[in-house]
Amino acid sequence: MKLERELVSFQRAAGASKVRMISRLIPVLRTIKPVANLVVSSWEKQMRENAKREIEKGEKPPGAIKDRLEIGVSILRTVEKAILEDRLSPQTIHKLLNVLIGEAIIKEGEKRAKQAFEKKYGVRPPSFILVSPTKKCNLFCVGCYADSDKTEVKLSWPVLDRAVGEARSLWGARFFVISGGEPLLYEDGGKGILDLVEKYDDSFFLMYTNGTLIDEKAARRMAQTGNIMPAVSVEGSRETTEKRRGRGVFQKILEAFEHLRQAKVFFGISLTITRNNVYEAFSDEVIDYYFNKVGAHFAWAFQYMPIGRAFTLDLLPTPEQRVWMWQRTWQLVYERHLFLIDFWNSGTATHGCVSAGRSGGYLVINWDGTVTPCVFIPYSPVNIYEIYSQGKNLNDVWANPFFAEIRKWQTEYGYGKNHGVEGPVKNWIRPCPFRDHFQEMYEILKKHRPRPIDENAAETLSDPEYYQGLVEYDRQVAALLDPIWEQKYLH
Repeated sequence: MKLERELVSFQRAAGASKVRMISRLIPVLRTIKPVANLVVSSWEKQMRENAKREIEKGEKPPGAIKDRLEIGVSILRTVEKAILEDRLSPQTIHKLLNVLIGEAIIKEGEKRAKQAFEKKYGVRPPSFILVSPTKKCNLFCVGCYADSDKTEVKLSWPVLDRAVGEARSLWGARFFVISGGEPLLYEDGGKGILDLVEKYDDSFFLMYTNGTLIDEKAARRMAQTGNIMPAVSVEGSRETTEKRRGRGVFQKILEAFEHLRQAKVFFGISLTITRNNVYEAFSDEVIDYYFNKVGAHFAWAFQYMPIGRAFTLDLLPTPEQRVWMWQRTWQLVYERHLFLIDFWNSGTATHGCVSAGRSGGYLVINWDGTVTPCVFIPYSPVNIYEIYSQGKNLNDVWANPFFAEIRKWQTEYGYGKNHGVEGPVKNWIRPCPFRDHFQEMYEILKKHRPRPIDENAAETLSDPEYYQGLVEYDRQVAALLDPIWEQKYLH
């Protein structure tokens, strides 16, 4: 009990030097697993006690607090397992521990940035930006949300570098997401994505990639910097993946997994869920294959969005499948403690939609400088090149009225509300303003008229069948998911 109390005390007072100390102790903890288990169990116990106190306060939906807790526990156990099984490079262990301990190790300058933003704007700043520095891709996947192709359009290195630097200095951000196109194809002025990751080595990067360009050299470089976790795109089985991504692609993905395992990189998978692959993607066979045989540490699941190349409502998971996915996702988290995030069903853990620069949320900067509220809301009111040419910065982007209107919607919907005191907290398992509340999002788009970033996005706004179909879809989804929210989360 004394050791346990000391561990809890350490957790509360942890700083960067202590993180380094734990990193050096990892080889010892591997040989004395009961001690390592005690470290993790004491941490988990503290998390559960904090959640219990939060539920007793009654300020947030109790079911959502439990979901957020179980996601946290799953992440903690995933990292513990990876460390004890010697599946991570020393650099990766150090960086992951920094992320787990969180606020305690944020530098003083970053704390001041957060405080300055809150003092000026009255809310906490966004936590990160997502950058798609290139639209170029070596694949041509069916239904690609970004409609990626062979284009040479890309963000200049100075703009990419400045955007990341400003997110750190103005918002105190230390986490960044890289998407595409294929990020590993980005190059400007002799600089690539891994140069960005290495430059900001005290930040952490999540990179969505098709995996086909991850060779032994790239994987070794990722392990050495330790602050990047690639999420490799798959659809489920070999057959299902190649049906969307092309013949021979799955073998290249398997080779990428092997390189990442050998280098001891913290990597995972990214799944696009349609009504055609939903049961396969969440099956025991597929889940066990990627988490156990392949060695993936995490999985992101993105339900299909009707945007991008050859968009269609016919690939949307049905309302009944949405219910099944909600049950299955949380079963895998609660019972098997898998680090698995479905960005709709896991909306309870993020308190709803995190787009448009919401506190703790993010904004998107695309390859041509357009800035959008989300990768799945392809409409931009402002261009980062224009902002910088006018002597402005990311705060001016964040303050744009279109983004502010979406943040207002998020607040009214229930983000940040005191449950039971400040009005109803609406359903966080249908959190997306674009897909789950299209009628309301359509009015915001009409009011502010942000520019569609491509022809596909423009077409969705002018197609009456698209509008009517999504509104009806939302109605059917609400009829099934709202009772679950009321029964399982609010009470």
